[in-house]
Amino acid sequence: MTSPDLSIAAPELPEVPDLPRRRRAPGSSVLGSMSNRFRAGIVTTGQLVTLAVGATIAIVTDIARGRFSWSEFLLQAWFMTRVSLLPTILVAIPFGVITSVQIGAVAAQIGATSFSGAVNGIGVLRQGAPLVTSLMIAGAVGSAITSDLGARQVREEIDALKVMGINPVQRLVAPRVVAALVVALLLTVIVAMTAMVTAFAMNVGGGTISSGAYLDSFVSFSQPTDLFLAEFKALVFGFIATIVAAHKGLSASGGPKGVADAVNQAVVLSVILLALANVVLTQAYVMLVPQGIA
Repeated sequence: MTSPDLSIAAPELPEVPDLPRRRRAPGSSVLGSMSNRFRAGIVTTGQLVTLAVGATIAIVTDIARGRFSWSEFLLQAWFMTRVSLLPTILVAIPFGVITSVQIGAVAAQIGATSFSGAVNGIGVLRQGAPLVTSLMIAGAVGSAITSDLGARQVREEIDALKVMGINPVQRLVAPRVVAALVVALLLTVIVAMTAMVTAFAMNVGGGTISSGAYLDSFVSFSQPTDLFLAEFKALVFGFIATIVAAHKGLSASGGPKGVADAVNQAVVLSVILLALANVVLTQAYVMLVPQGIA
């Protein structure tokens, strides 16, 4: 004998018509993205300034108290030299060739070949050598710093240092900043000498100008402050590139992909900031330092 079916069928619910969705304005998504990027830029700027101040304080206090990690400094300086020396020379040689060819062609058209030495030398000292050095520091050295610190951050080594009471900025960032400054100074001299010797060989070897006229024009128009400007630019560029690379490395997240993204962001941001800094320093030098013939 079967029991009766006592289940009650559920009543069918009426279909609810689709409500009209609120349409966004065509430019709302673009404005929202731009506002988010602007906020992120402000936050990144503040973090970079904070890291720069912290690294500077750590460098000064540690050197004054005799606690600076000179072994880490020497290790990083040697590593940066190995990474950037040969590419810097290989970039400086064609740079000297290009400047000598272009400037020599224009000087020949206007009959001013005797001034090609001054234009080549001053252009290399004021602009070429610091810029080539900064690009090498940002590209080769900066990417290596970001990948190293980013890998440490992903493996939670930075958190382990904080747990042990060790300041990562003092232990890892400060020695790298000092090493980058020293290497940038030396690379600037190497780039300037390589580019100027190349330009001299191209102009004098090609027979467009005599060696005496070339050197005389360079000595007449160049000033010792041009070399000081080049070295000061190298210090500023090296400091900016190292701080950006360290910041992106310490803020990396998301595994190997996050480290790769941090390296890409560090190189791009460094190049943009270095270009802006170069414009500011060059304009300040032209306005403050009197120009003339020695």
